[in-house]
Amino acid sequence: MRLIFGVMSLLIVLAIVGTLAKKQLQAIGQMGQTSTRAPTDPAAKAVTDAVMGRARDGAATVAVPGGMGGAADATPAVVEGTVPMQSKQIQNNVLNTTNAALQKGAERNHAAQP
Repeated sequence: MRLIFGVMSLLIVLAIVGTLAKKQLQAIGQMGQTSTRAPTDPAAKAVTDAVMGRARDGAATVAVPGGMGGAADATPAVVEGTVPMQSKQIQNNVLNTTNAALQKGAERNHAAQP
């Protein structure tokens, strides 16, 4: 009897959490709008290009608001392989670009101090 009530309680809690999550996603407009196609508006395409490591106008960070110029000379990533491999390559590219920008900023701060 306790087992049945435990399972029923778990299912009720799961249903409530699922309903709340669905309402929250609908409220921010994320439900039912997922697409695997490339973005068509220039701002979204620019951010996608920057994340993928593709250079735009000679600089990967030109289109990213507040982007660091230090990442502009980063080598564009070649994303090939399976989806998990592509994901890992993109993550590594973002990590390397971020580390390069942070290093350049630290060097700039060190050089600016008297």
